Amino acid sequence: MRARQASEPAGSGIRAEGLSVVYRNGNVALSDATFSIPTATICALVGINGSGKSTLFKAIMGLVPLARGSVSILGQAAGRALARNTIAYVPQNEEVDWNFPVLVEDVVMMGRYGHMGFLRRASALDRLKVDEALARVNMGEYRHRQIGELSGGQKKRVFLARALAQEGRVILLDEPFTGVDVTTEDAIIDLLKSLRDEGRVMLVSTHNLGSVPQFCDQVVLVNRKVLDAGKTEAVFTQQNLEQAFGGTLRFHVLDSNELHDDDDQRQVTVISDDERPFVLYGDSDDETTAHAEPAGHVQAGADRLQPPGES
Repeated sequence: MRARQASEPAGSGIRAEGLSVVYRNGNVALSDATFSIPTATICALVGINGSGKSTLFKAIMGLVPLARGSVSILGQAAGRALARNTIAYVPQNEEVDWNFPVLVEDVVMMGRYGHMGFLRRASALDRLKVDEALARVNMGEYRHRQIGELSGGQKKRVFLARALAQEGRVILLDEPFTGVDVTTEDAIIDLLKSLRDEGRVMLVSTHNLGSVPQFCDQVVLVNRKVLDAGKTEAVFTQQNLEQAFGGTLRFHVLDSNELHDDDDQRQVTVISDDERPFVLYGDSDDETTAHAEPAGHVQAGADRLQPPGES
């Protein structure tokens, strides 16, 4: 077994060092990105459209060449981790051809391809892993349905099941909450928390600011470079969000006079892009006392997704 490099910390999940991606047209998609995400962590990847989030995912998966820098996964080179099926990917809905005639169980079985031989003949173990994955996201009864017939939330569950069937220790999720309702979102969050408790690493690209403090241990803020990275309470601040989103964020501030008729000077600041808002509560003259609360939170169940219905 290869000894861990001296620079690789124990418990390292995803580690990027000086990562830069330059496309053939000279466009610098990502510049000198450095961050580290430990194992058993859910990390949000936050930034505006075009900020380099998708490029970062592609770099981790080896789909774009690196101009500079390196990526390691669980202490090994990213290419080696990919060859060992360590990295699972949950795509955006827009990346999938929903008109292609394929059954739900076949999509989930694709997560087992890396464990099969050249002829891709499913073993009893492969079928068991597919059954377990479908059961965990409560999609077993839909296994013989065409994937294109499902609702947005159901499709997202199927691709989560594919990642579970793959048994990847690192899971990349690209906008997993787009096109799903709040109840489904909270159910997905509960599943991600249970996967974290199993020691997995999840990097979640999201515009949904309100849910980030609810379930993410760490945040990586990007805008063609890493603006800040670390624990959520330290990174996910109003100042950093303004830097990451610029003029695309909307602010609504309710001061103490609008909220209550007393000497309490606390105010409420609502920061939003296009989805659920991020709410700051604090004194109007001391932002450092503010703390984050998720808006619109709906309490969900345990580590198993609830029956999807038409979500």
